[in-house]
Parts: sequence; C-alpha cells; structure tokens
Amino acid sequence: MGWAGTELPDLDAGARARLDALPPRDIPRGTRLFAPGDIARGFAVVLTGRVEVHLTGPSGREILLYAVEPGQSCVQTTLGLLGDAPYTAEALAVTDCRVVSIPAPQFHDLMNQSAPFRGFVFRAFAARMADMTALLERVAFTRVEARLAAALLELAQGDTVQITQADLAARIGTAREVVSRRLDAMARQGQVTTDRGRIHLIDRDALARLATAAV
Repeated sequence: MGWAGTELPDLDAGARARLDALPPRDIPRGTRLFAPGDIARGFAVVLTGRVEVHLTGPSGREILLYAVEPGQSCVQTTLGLLGDAPYTAEALAVTDCRVVSIPAPQFHDLMNQSAPFRGFVFRAFAARMADMTALLERVAFTRVEARLAAALLELAQGDTVQITQADLAARIGTAREVVSRRLDAMARQGQVTTDRGRIHLIDRDALARLATAAV
C-alpha cells in the first residue's frame, strides 16, 4: 500500500493511485524548503523525518512555530495554496526527510472534487492551528523559566539535551540572552550544568516542579 492508502484510506481508488504515483523526494538535513516571500507550488506530505517552521522578526529573533512530522501538515503551505498568499516563515529539514509534493493544480482539483481529501486537509489544518494557539498561550501566559524547564525535560536524551541556546530560545519563544541567564540561574541552583551545545539535567524533580509552576 502506498502513502495515500495509509493517510487517505477513504479516497477513491483512482485519486489514490494518482497520488501514490507522485515521486517522493529525499531531502538532506539542513535543506531550506521555503523562505519568506516564496509562493507555495504544492502541498507537501512528510513521509519520514522532521521539518521545522520558524518565524523571524525584524530584530532577527526567531520563534519555532511548529514542526511537521509524518501525518502532520504545514499551515503556511495550506494558507498559501488556499489563500494565494506568500510564505511568511522559513522551513528547514532538521533531519533527513522523504517528502511527496502534490502539485498545486492537483491539490485544487482534489479539494474541489474529493470530500475525503478536503476532510484530510481541514482536519490536519485544525490540529495544527490548535497547536499554534497552545504555543501562543504558553508564550503569553507561562513564565520563561517554566517553558525552559518543560523544553529541557521534553528534549532530554537520558539526562542530556544537545541543543544550542539560540535554538532553545527559538523553541520557547524568547531571546538567546534570556535563555543564557535562566540557564545560569538553574546551574547556580543545582538543577543543570551546561557545556558547549549541551545541557545536563541534574535535578529532574526540581525541573518538573518548575515546568508546572503557576504563572
């Protein structure tokens, strides 16, 4: 069974066969898939790997809007195809990826003619918008220390997080300098130690309490 049969089991056989015939592309880690001002040329379906979508402000500060993994969708692409709007963010493959792109004309034909395909697109879009609303709530209403502690616990492999402070800042929606100061404070309190590109978790219980602390 091809990818369309897995993701779109209710799609009619002819449409499913046409989608399964689309050639997948292998995208190396570090590849930029789109940038601000680009026009969406197709609806990308991630088969394997992870793509992260970042928004960069005038100051150069970045925030991670969302990640696209197998079975998920890209809000920026959906908006671009449905609203004829250019991209406003940047997408990078953070792992080696395999991606299928449904060309824009075929995407629009399926949206017009196939209720199962429309349902797939809109369900994925709604789920992604819910994720972005949750991100907005965390950035607006949760303290930086709590967001940082939660991110460290989520990203840890064993007791080590391998990430730059700039990437960590983008992930939690703050500035690198703020992350640096908060990590220094956590280190003084015996919760973490830091090394170049690595953070070692020393007191997981304290970090868990901090991650769930009230605003």
